[in-house]
Amino acid sequence: MTADNAQPVNTSTADEVGVRYEQAGPVATVSLCRPDVLNAQTPAMWAELSNISRKLPGDVRVVIVRAEGRAFSAGLDLSVAKGDSDSSLARLAQLSAADCADRIAGFQTAFTWLRSPSIVSIAAVQGHAIGAGFQLALNCDMRVLAEDARFSMAEVKLGLVPDLGGTKRLAELVGPSRALEICLTGRRIPADEADRIGLATAVVPRTELDSAVADLTAAVLAGDAGAVAEIKGLLAGAPGRSYAEQDRAEREAQTRRLAELLGPGE
Repeated sequence: MTADNAQPVNTSTADEVGVRYEQAGPVATVSLCRPDVLNAQTPAMWAELSNISRKLPGDVRVVIVRAEGRAFSAGLDLSVAKGDSDSSLARLAQLSAADCADRIAGFQTAFTWLRSPSIVSIAAVQGHAIGAGFQLALNCDMRVLAEDARFSMAEVKLGLVPDLGGTKRLAELVGPSRALEICLTGRRIPADEADRIGLATAVVPRTELDSAVADLTAAVLAGDAGAVAEIKGLLAGAPGRSYAEQDRAEREAQTRRLAELLGPGE
């Protein structure tokens, strides 16, 4: 997505790290750009995603997460995970339990900022979204899938667990029993099944993916920014509230909206 007011991008840094950021008005686009390795993810990419979250301008309302090439993301880059870098699995295992958990917490921030109530995040998914790729899409508020999209929570095949903020959202979307089956088998979930079980907001032909995301973005932007943020907060918190607590949350949110739109009562 481009526009006259799109902010300049340091493409050399993007090409080196594997993450590109662009902004056009209230819309930010974050692209995974390692198509030669199916956008396999590295700690350097996660650090850049976290950096983007910290520097995201306050006027951004929608964040689109997309990927270049034929796949959204093949998951964790195993050449890094099994190497000798500070973030390799072997190095993580050598840390104390507290330090290892802290390191993973840092990785999680690359994903969890997409759940912020101040933005609406949309994943545009084509091809495979495996492991960390699946979790990146799950952390987004909505997922628009091309017909060739395939989800897989493949961590179990490495003897690992999903740890990048995807398990709660998965269980909320498909229910705990189906989520358990998905995580324990690591099987591929085609786009039509993802649509049927609630993982997809929409499924479209591959050639229409960008336009479908653009249409959804425009629909979100058509709503009042304050109302959109309040609605996202209401729905995000609903699973953890009782009916009475949710009713109260609705009242409080509406009171804030009325005060902002019409001013305090006399």
